[in-house]
Amino acid sequence: MMNRPLKTVLAICLATLCVTTMAQKKPLTLEELNYGGKNYRQMNPATENYAWWGNQLVKNEQEQCTVINPSKGDSHVLFLLSDLNSQLGESDAVRSLYSSEFPYPDSTLVMIDNRDCRILYDWKKNKVVWSQTSGYETSDWSAVSRNLAFVKDNQLCVADKNGKVTKITSDGSREVVYGQSVHRDEWGIWKGTFWSPNGNLLAFYRMDQSMVTDYPQVNTDTRIATEEPDKYPMAGETSHIVTVGVYDAHSGKTIYLDTGDTTDRFLTNIAWSPDSKQIYIQELNRDQTDMELTVYDAVSGKRKGVIYSEHNDRYTEPLTPITFLPWNSSQFILQSQKDGYNHLYLMDVNGHQIKQITKGDWVVLDLVGFNKKRKCAVILSTEANPIQNNLYMVNLSNGKRTLLDNGRGCHGNVWQADGRHTSILSSSGEYIYDNYTEPDVPRNISLLSLGNRTEKILFTAPDPWEGYDVPEFSCGTIKAADGQTNLYYRMVKPTNFDPSRKYPTVIYVYGGPHARNVEARWHYYSRGWESYMAQKGYLLFILDNRGSKDRGLAFEQATFRQLGQIEMEDQMCGVNYLKSLPYVDADRIGVHGWSFGGYMTITLMTHYPEIFKVGVAGGPVIDWRWYEVMYGERYMDTPQTNPEGYEKTSLLNQAPNLKGKLQIIQGMNDKTVVPQHALSFIDACIKAGTQPDFFVYPGEPHNMRGRKSVHLHERITQYFEDYLK
Repeated sequence: MMNRPLKTVLAICLATLCVTTMAQKKPLTLEELNYGGKNYRQMNPATENYAWWGNQLVKNEQEQCTVINPSKGDSHVLFLLSDLNSQLGESDAVRSLYSSEFPYPDSTLVMIDNRDCRILYDWKKNKVVWSQTSGYETSDWSAVSRNLAFVKDNQLCVADKNGKVTKITSDGSREVVYGQSVHRDEWGIWKGTFWSPNGNLLAFYRMDQSMVTDYPQVNTDTRIATEEPDKYPMAGETSHIVTVGVYDAHSGKTIYLDTGDTTDRFLTNIAWSPDSKQIYIQELNRDQTDMELTVYDAVSGKRKGVIYSEHNDRYTEPLTPITFLPWNSSQFILQSQKDGYNHLYLMDVNGHQIKQITKGDWVVLDLVGFNKKRKCAVILSTEANPIQNNLYMVNLSNGKRTLLDNGRGCHGNVWQADGRHTSILSSSGEYIYDNYTEPDVPRNISLLSLGNRTEKILFTAPDPWEGYDVPEFSCGTIKAADGQTNLYYRMVKPTNFDPSRKYPTVIYVYGGPHARNVEARWHYYSRGWESYMAQKGYLLFILDNRGSKDRGLAFEQATFRQLGQIEMEDQMCGVNYLKSLPYVDADRIGVHGWSFGGYMTITLMTHYPEIFKVGVAGGPVIDWRWYEVMYGERYMDTPQTNPEGYEKTSLLNQAPNLKGKLQIIQGMNDKTVVPQHALSFIDACIKAGTQPDFFVYPGEPHNMRGRKSVHLHERITQYFEDYLK
């Protein structure tokens, strides 16, 4: 039997060993957790780059491209970087093959956009067969014709495959904008040029914003500060006028579509017919209550008519162009929320609805593509769970859906510039490479087969946080203020959590449309700053209230004409839940958010001053009268038609209610939430005798860039350290 002194010594040794082991855990720093930090890349889950070459998957590495046969699983090297560079001059040498593309399924050509030059390299012949000047900030390339559309010195130009450049506009300026995104990037608009399927016709936006008021942005980097005004159409004020032109690369002629007077109209979601003869545009009235799908002749520009329309008393918000079936050019798929959730509808070219393809209390996130042989579509949806993204095969004849992935987490995590996921599908639609994550899975990449529904793991990322002092991440639901709707939350508990202690708690909030903060991704989609704060002894809580995205139309439209009010009620349900937990210190609750989240931060601070002791509001909206037309009027209508709503939601009226410590942070050259918001609230506080703190980042836009982001998060952290802890 072991004697007591020896047992005591062993116990002490074991305790010391445990403490030593815990002490060896490395601390997390903002240099590792913030995207402006020096070590940020190393703390992200590793990944690999893939691209489809027809039905064969190519792994793009720095020094080589390796092809994988999906049906057999075997692989071999296609070509080496050294092979390619042997055909290029030293000044044109390619640094890596990570971004290689294979635009021609039946050809041994790889396309590489190498800084200022786009090249096609035939690896079988070991020869560069074609090149073209590239590197323009705004450009659009057609793989079919090899024509390149680009904007230079405000003018829209086209370079043909032989390098001949044609300037197709002459009056481009700051006030007349060609070939770029319009309507302030709303309705899924992310660019301003659209090549026809045959690559010979170019549809493009022309935006006349000469009638829009200048917002007086200032550049303080010059010897004497200079004005750099920005065209900013505020809610209820005069907006810009957009038209659509079509340039014929063969004839060199340009026509404009007969859209009529487009004053107070929005031209969204441009799509071409498969034969390149017609253009389809989803057009909205300024009130955004009515959408018309209009058809135009691409050669003459004549309006052929409206083939389909939708109305919603609050707003309708088309976000995706129509998509034609690859096996039937007389039918297309329309995405619509008209039954309350975003679903797929099969339509004919006359605008008649043939059938509703998908249906249910869940959202189609994306139409990934088609499998022509099986007459099916591949979609990404929330059917499995509101905080998941899963891949399904959908039979277009009977609507039957087949789950393709493992049914957990968030899949299809490869986004193109347009926000879609079509690049993950092989040319036949028979295979998918699936980059996915789960709350406890940093990243996996697998190869999925629609035929036998098999999964082959191609890559598993190690945990980059291994050996660090990592907090506990959890997810759950509470009821919304309506007592019925489930709301999802994320909780990040302090490292070395002790349930017998009471912890200061920070609520991170966004709360606005088009965002979902709680997802079944790694760490439940937690931001790095949350872990940094948890390491410092804070509990973090994040709740997706009504008004956020991917939960259906009623969920989002609950906030209509009264932004911030329903969201505030739901966030307070989260506060009540926190106060029920024995380890939350109800006397030390703080709140932080940016943009719409900055608005919510000040809303909560001023409506519930007895609850929130400290807040940090970044780039906050203060009064929706000063926000832009497209977004602001969708959710609030105009100040003229909804004066009560604008008055109720303005935070200028709440300035006298500020009691806790509030820091407002603003990018001085913010073109999204202009500085007028923050400055006007400070002025209202001066008049009311309340005392917010204020910090500005000179020259910065809506979000801080690079190293300034690290500085920003140090500042946010220190404010809570000074006043909440």
